[in-house]
Amino acid sequence: MRPSTSATCGHRRLDFPPGDPQGCVRRGTDFSRRALADWRPTAGAMTVDNVALVAAELLTNAANHASGPTTLDLHYGPDTGLLHIAVTDTHPDPPRLRTVRPEEPHGRGMHIIDHIAAAWGHRPNGTGKTVWATLHLP
Repeated sequence: MRPSTSATCGHRRLDFPPGDPQGCVRRGTDFSRRALADWRPTAGAMTVDNVALVAAELLTNAANHASGPTTLDLHYGPDTGLLHIAVTDTHPDPPRLRTVRPEEPHGRGMHIIDHIAAAWGHRPNGTGKTVWATLHLP
């Protein structure tokens, strides 16, 4: 089953099948790269990589800590140069920055987002939540 997509000027949404987190990160990062290429065709490689990395971390968290994402929303404000990435899932617990020992291989996703994004946060969404990050696009 392929996720459905919709596009409007400055907004794109990717819907994921319920309870099927397999492949969501790849589909979501590909979707984010394509949207960015449409909105900012001259974006540099670092900008493209940062967008893909933030989307991947948000989607990975939804896959690992919930039953997978339900939607990925991208909002681009060409006047402001801001890209808002939001992932919704069905688990109500908010994300958190946790202390990670250097030898631990996982647990740095929100630290990566915190470092790259201009801002990030979460809000309740029905029985789950939406976790979002905003990036300045040069």
